[in-house]
Amino acid sequence: MPRQYRAPDAGSGTERETRPEAVVPGDDLQVFLKALASGTRQKLFSHFAAGEELTVGEVAERAGLGPSTASEHLAVLRRGGLLHSTRSGKLVRYRADHEGIAELLDQLRCYLLAPAEPRDDARPPHGGPGRAD
Repeated sequence: MPRQYRAPDAGSGTERETRPEAVVPGDDLQVFLKALASGTRQKLFSHFAAGEELTVGEVAERAGLGPSTASEHLAVLRRGGLLHSTRSGKLVRYRADHEGIAELLDQLRCYLLAPAEPRDDARPPHGGPGRAD
């Protein structure tokens, strides 16, 4: 569930233009976005788009990466809610976490589309009525 934005204390010295009602992304959404911020991780995730379940070794081979590098990137994708992992003996298999992704995308949609309250000191758009030049 997204958190409501809390304005900084009056004496904090931080003044930013904010929407008091704006939803601030939760930690899980921030980790999700960071996981997607890497082009390498985006390419790795594309291997799971068709619903395949792959091991670290299979992903590393397909992506031309070393197993430890692939493992690190897969762990970030898993923590970001993009992948689900299951262990079978020594093998860990990864697959896309469609439910987790849908939930995080819904949070992102709510965050990006939160309605803005008009500010009292807001000026009309450039060149609009009420503009004193």
